[in-house]
Amino acid sequence: MRIIIGSDHFGYHLKEDLKAYLQEQGHEVIDAGWHSPTEPVDYPDIAVQVAERIARGEFERGILICGTGIGMAIVANKVPGVRAATCHDPYSAERARKSNDAQIMTLGAQVVAPTLARMLVDHWLASEFAGGRSAPKVEKIKAIDARYRRVPE
Repeated sequence: MRIIIGSDHFGYHLKEDLKAYLQEQGHEVIDAGWHSPTEPVDYPDIAVQVAERIARGEFERGILICGTGIGMAIVANKVPGVRAATCHDPYSAERARKSNDAQIMTLGAQVVAPTLARMLVDHWLASEFAGGRSAPKVEKIKAIDARYRRVPE
């Protein structure tokens, strides 16, 4: 699977761990940054890059990591066509895909240890959108997205 991954400086070490873990499993992983655990970067700069590339269909899935995962999710969800979910337990990781068809998982490096993060990624990657009763809800999300999408000037 083609996966794009990015972090701010708080998520750098977890990003590096997950990148290696995913590559060991045979995934193609592209690193969208950040390159330093000590040089600060504003998480919106990384999140928007990853979200835009997901929205364009360049990657099947994306992973974003900051201190809590929340800021990355907020930014990624501003990009039309993107559904990002912050995951801190296996059930939320699974449901992010099965119920919400989230293409981006966000994690908090100050909340989730590397061992748990690997487990969450495994659950998330193994899950697919289930459709069913969730399909009309995701369609409503897409309709809201379309309603607020800006038309390029």
